[in-house]
Amino acid sequence: MSKFWSPLVAGLVPYVPGEQPKVENLVKLNTNENPFPPSPRAVAAMQAAVGESLRLYPDPESELLKQTIADYYQVQTDQVFVGNGSDEVLAHIFYGLFQHGEPVLFPDISYSFYPVYCGLYNIESRTVPLTDEFQIDPADYRGPNGGIIFPNPNAPTGLYLPLAQVEELVAANPERVVVIDEAYVDFGGETAIALVDRFPNLLVTQTLSKSRSLAGMRVGFAVGHPDLIEALQRVKNSFNSYPLDRVAQAGAVAAFEDEAYFRETCDAVMAERERVAEGLAELGFEVLPSRANFVFARHPGHAGADLAQALRARNVIVRHFNKPRISEFLRITIGAVEQNDALLSALREVL
Repeated sequence: MSKFWSPLVAGLVPYVPGEQPKVENLVKLNTNENPFPPSPRAVAAMQAAVGESLRLYPDPESELLKQTIADYYQVQTDQVFVGNGSDEVLAHIFYGLFQHGEPVLFPDISYSFYPVYCGLYNIESRTVPLTDEFQIDPADYRGPNGGIIFPNPNAPTGLYLPLAQVEELVAANPERVVVIDEAYVDFGGETAIALVDRFPNLLVTQTLSKSRSLAGMRVGFAVGHPDLIEALQRVKNSFNSYPLDRVAQAGAVAAFEDEAYFRETCDAVMAERERVAEGLAELGFEVLPSRANFVFARHPGHAGADLAQALRARNVIVRHFNKPRISEFLRITIGAVEQNDALLSALREVL
């Protein structure tokens, strides 16, 4: 610890991202990256944006991208906020909307960045246990709170809370912001953006990293009531007034415009997800029903850590969380067909 660190920094427990090993012939199924490349139209748009204009600042408000997102989800542009990946958007949400002197609520098994943001901004939090079936029960979120956030589908479980239950939870908390983190919703869920006009306390976040294969560009957004969006704008313009560069804005707009490619690749990932789940079940795994681009599975006869290590020895990397309730599970990204075949083949050897 450096003597120059502030007490806040000294006490932080940072988020640990999925490993990015530099290994040849690696079957990398640990970070939920899309196995398909970005839309060819998005790639062409980004290539066209790389030129003389890069000497100029980008549009600080990303107006064209906001309009594209607004048109896509049938909302108004003042209901849309964009940032460098949904993680930056979430950071602004915690800072701008969750500091009310009461604990922010999120599931005990959830995205592990949430407690990191609480530590960074000195926000009190309280985890709400998932049910024995790893589901979110809306009735558990009815007490006093400073805000609520959860992924839907949840991560790392992949389980999805139907829209009617999301609505029930939002309606039960009219005095606090409820944030639905929809990083994986395009792989079989239904977005809660359809509810934002009815609930001024609802904010929905999404990312182009997963379903639109733009993890390398870092583009995320939020949709909600204009008052919530203005709060995020105030934080953003007090922190970084030019968040999205010209290349990212061009690629994101084109990715939304190429609906056919988006649907085709999402359908292909979902089809592979079901095939992998069936293959794991045949090997004796319990596989939770996923609506994401990954599966969450455990084997009754083998420890999760041992399986992860045995797969690593065979050049297959999956994610293992050494945490209460889920230490026996593996989170396995849905890769390309040949990657998924390699995974199942390696598991047959191990088992």
